[in-house]
Amino acid sequence: MSKTVTTTNPYTNKKIKSYDYFSEQTIADILKQADDRFHQWKTVKLSKKARLLNKVADHLWEHRNKYAKLITTEMGKPITESQAEIEKCILLCAFYAKNAENLLADELIKTEAQESFISYDPLGVILGIMPWNYPFWQAFRFALPTLTAGNTAILKHASNVTGCALVIQDIFEEAGYPKGCFTTVLANHDTIENLLKNDIIKAVSLTGSEAAGRKIAEIAGSQLKKLVLELGGNNACVVLNDANLDKHLDTMVNARMQNAGQSCIAAKRFIVESGIYDAFIEKFTGKIKTIKHGDPLLDTTQISTLAKADFADTLEDQIIRSVKMGAKVHFGNQRNGAYYQPTIITEVTADMPIFKEETFGPVAAVIKADNQESAYEMVSDSSFGLGTMVFTENIKKAKKNIIHIEDGAFFINEMVKSDPRLPFGGTKNSGYGRELSKEGLLAFTNKKTVYIK
Repeated sequence: MSKTVTTTNPYTNKKIKSYDYFSEQTIADILKQADDRFHQWKTVKLSKKARLLNKVADHLWEHRNKYAKLITTEMGKPITESQAEIEKCILLCAFYAKNAENLLADELIKTEAQESFISYDPLGVILGIMPWNYPFWQAFRFALPTLTAGNTAILKHASNVTGCALVIQDIFEEAGYPKGCFTTVLANHDTIENLLKNDIIKAVSLTGSEAAGRKIAEIAGSQLKKLVLELGGNNACVVLNDANLDKHLDTMVNARMQNAGQSCIAAKRFIVESGIYDAFIEKFTGKIKTIKHGDPLLDTTQISTLAKADFADTLEDQIIRSVKMGAKVHFGNQRNGAYYQPTIITEVTADMPIFKEETFGPVAAVIKADNQESAYEMVSDSSFGLGTMVFTENIKKAKKNIIHIEDGAFFINEMVKSDPRLPFGGTKNSGYGRELSKEGLLAFTNKKTVYIK
């Protein structure tokens, strides 16, 4: 197995930089340092941790353009989206800096005892295995609540964003976090398995594919280690007859095409009620045609390349197999290396790959539903359960379907998106556990019962 990793600009296909994987001894030293640091870090007052969070936010803001360029260069998203990603990380810092002390406060419970309460104690060293599609946001979404709760963190990032991974460690240390609080490791898959089995690692957070989740869950389960899994998604975007297309069309397009469709919570299945189907197809296609493709470092670019040519191969194969089963290419479907043209596929049925599988790219599968009942039934006809969005003017009626939607999120007249203030996660093959909000802060804590008589 290779001892080095090389990052490549997916737009230019030019090599950026090569890095050596860490030796076993280096990783062992990192684990010991993180473990030693934990026993000091867990006693640090939350007021100091809040000040450090604010310093991280200030640092991100000061260097936002540099970091945005790094994201775009390594994984190809438009520079404006990379800048927005950095700004979202800043909001995350602000949320926990403001709310952590209250959210982590002992929860008093009245019993026969003189005093009884729940204490939220950190677990120890937590391993985060993070993906490439939002290289800063995913890492910070894991790290900030984990560190603030009193744990220390080790990051194994996706290899194609190694530059981002190393810079993120620098950001924490430059903000004043002691060495060992947050450390990036450069390691291959075999090393990760050994990390998972190491007694120093107390729990794992993985954002990645369903296949990766199953493998990590198998290893973590054998070690009886807590696990938070945020895996793939096959989100439905339901467009009912009374939907206001003029008002919400931009949101629908963005829900599929943001980050070139490389998002677990992107709208992938557009389930459109028959009465509005023709109007939706016409307006949706018109808007898709206006999306400006080009160099991701230009502010005017709205969509660029996928992160790797391999991803375009997978997408193309899913479409080919679906077309053989009767699907029609309504618009697009041209590719050039890692670039895939925004594409609309119609006459899609529930047995086709682009309905059943997760499509990680700018391809919208459109399905006609005879009525509202059949539309909602199609939503849950999926092995995934990350999020659903419904567009309708009858919000009262839509809310009655909350209990029938099996996903981790249900958005009405808005695209599914993560928010620091709200818990984030899925059901079924989309994983389990929650990130962000109070749930994310408590994810890696020991909820300890204290009883004093």
